[in-house]
Amino acid sequence: MNQLVPSSTETGHYSRLLEGMAHAVAAKGYAETTIADIVAEASVSRRTFYEHFTTKAECLIALYEAASHNALKVLSDAIDPSHGWEEQVERALGAYLGCMSVNPVLMRTLFIEILGLGAEGLAARRRVNQEIADYMLGVVNAGRAEKLSPQLAMAVVGGIHELVLQAIEDGKVTELPELTKTATRLVKAVTRP
Repeated sequence: MNQLVPSSTETGHYSRLLEGMAHAVAAKGYAETTIADIVAEASVSRRTFYEHFTTKAECLIALYEAASHNALKVLSDAIDPSHGWEEQVERALGAYLGCMSVNPVLMRTLFIEILGLGAEGLAARRRVNQEIADYMLGVVNAGRAEKLSPQLAMAVVGGIHELVLQAIEDGKVTELPELTKTATRLVKAVTRP
């Protein structure tokens, strides 16, 4: 489907179900998506769905985490240690935002619908944000005497994701790469001694 969703050849039925969920929510939105839609898109049985997930919400959380991990991999792959950390941050953020801009409907589902799942969705969002903040700390703090704190790293991740949410709400997901300069300036501002 795109860089956000794992390929169906990667891990069999589980991955096919995630891809099926992604296709179904991209076509219909989360609220209108049924388990029947997911299994039809995945070309698997309802029984196979229940071997991996107990609910549609659990499948959405798994998709959210898989898509987030794939976006983090895109960010990570954009890092080139031969460049200074500031250039690495800009390249990584550009790749990350570019990856997310590919599928506006899926991004809306993942960023907004995940919160509608209550405590489970919020916990998934926090886990993903923590992974991104931890990764950012590793890149930004490498070889620096003045270290970025974990709290500031989380604040940056939260701030960037609020910009993404605003773009989603404004129907401007395809314009996410344009936020690269702003996001980079934010990282640079909080990392100055």
